[in-house]
Amino acid sequence: MSEALNPAEPIAATAAGPEETEEEPIKQRKNGLYPGVSDELAENMQSGWADTELHDLQPIAQAEHTAARRAALSARFPGERLVVPAGNLKTRSNDTEYAFRASVEYAYLTGNQTEDGVLVMEPTATGHDATLYLLPRSNRANGEFWLDGMGELWVGRRHSLTEAEKLYGVPASDVRELADTLREATGPVRVVRGYDAGIEAALTDKVTAERDEELRVFLSEARLVKDAFEIGELQKAVDSTARGFEDVVKVLDKAEATSERYIEGTFFLRARVEGNDIGYGSICAAGPHATTLHWVRNDGAVRSGELLLLDAGVETHSYYTADITRTLPINGRFDALQKKIYDAVYEAQEAGIAAVKPGAKFRDFHDAAQRVLAEKLVEWGLVEGPVERVLELGLQRRWTLHGTGHMLGMDVHDCAAARTEAYVNGTLEPGMCLTVEPGLYFQADDLTVPEEYRGIGVRIEDDILVTEDGNKNLSAALPRTSDDVEAWMAQLKG
Repeated sequence: MSEALNPAEPIAATAAGPEETEEEPIKQRKNGLYPGVSDELAENMQSGWADTELHDLQPIAQAEHTAARRAALSARFPGERLVVPAGNLKTRSNDTEYAFRASVEYAYLTGNQTEDGVLVMEPTATGHDATLYLLPRSNRANGEFWLDGMGELWVGRRHSLTEAEKLYGVPASDVRELADTLREATGPVRVVRGYDAGIEAALTDKVTAERDEELRVFLSEARLVKDAFEIGELQKAVDSTARGFEDVVKVLDKAEATSERYIEGTFFLRARVEGNDIGYGSICAAGPHATTLHWVRNDGAVRSGELLLLDAGVETHSYYTADITRTLPINGRFDALQKKIYDAVYEAQEAGIAAVKPGAKFRDFHDAAQRVLAEKLVEWGLVEGPVERVLELGLQRRWTLHGTGHMLGMDVHDCAAARTEAYVNGTLEPGMCLTVEPGLYFQADDLTVPEEYRGIGVRIEDDILVTEDGNKNLSAALPRTSDDVEAWMAQLKG
């Protein structure tokens, strides 16, 4: 990986273009191989470049929807300045950064995904005027475009502010001027915290934690019901994820020869080819690792005769993620005990999915699935009944462990900041999308169950859309019954 060629002496900005302002001098990198830049080279690099402005851009696919979302936000907070940052790059080590992912609140309201961006909604007599504050094209006059580590010759071309306005349907301005503007602002202000320390510092004497939390909660609850664009993106994410699961089944023999990381890498390839990334760390849990709910180390052995719990999701380019789990027999066939446990989880999931419908309580699908699992545990003699006692005391949780599902969207655990009365204690509506994912997990060191159960973990998870008359399983293309799973695996393995 090359190093940026920062000069020993800063080059002053000259002949700045219409989008370029004077910037801080470009600092020299310690231990850089070039001690400086000659005047002749600096002059040479300022000229001889073609005009690359894009003139025929069309608005992004979700522009109509982001406008409606901003309108709803404006109606909720009339007369207040609203500040929503995208966030900044985070250092991974020394001078390398993690891949950037814009804050969900910012991306939801704008469709833009670039670092350092900020959406500001200025109050007016009739609502708000929105402005996107972004970094403009790299400055060619002062050499930033080729000398700075974040210049365009190092990290790629940015959209000009004019291009951004066409893409996102919002006026765009230079973000480097925003902090000073906010420091001078008067009147009530709210900011989404936790993403941009510089912006928060500029507002430190103008905002309160309580008022800012109200903004964050509103933006979380706004995502509870998905619009048509979001539903389409979720289906795209699910479809790509299904293909990723097929990829994994086809290479299980190679995973056996290596480790769970072969599974992780195989699914990641599909996510990067068809989407933006994985929506969360893939859980590629073979054998007893399947009893660890969020096993993401993925460094264990893959053995014939054991089960693989694969919990993974592709994230689309617009940040919507799938979240699907299948538990697969590594050799293609469940043994008798594996099948008994798997079929119990499937029956619980069927009960949970059936409870997802408009007007139902969010908790209903969890209660339905937990009842089935409690019945099975009593039937198998693993816990003393009756079932009502088990459920009242939560005794089944030793082996079921987690809730049966969560909202899904731009975050894998979407809408997490919503009020409890609007989410967990709320009512399902058409357009909500959630997971239904019961499981049974018998830890390898659990002496309360027969030895043959120990080390077996099973979870089945699908992404369910609430419709006007019930629900739609977005991930129905992936088989769920034990017989169908075996047939599907046999077909893929040829």
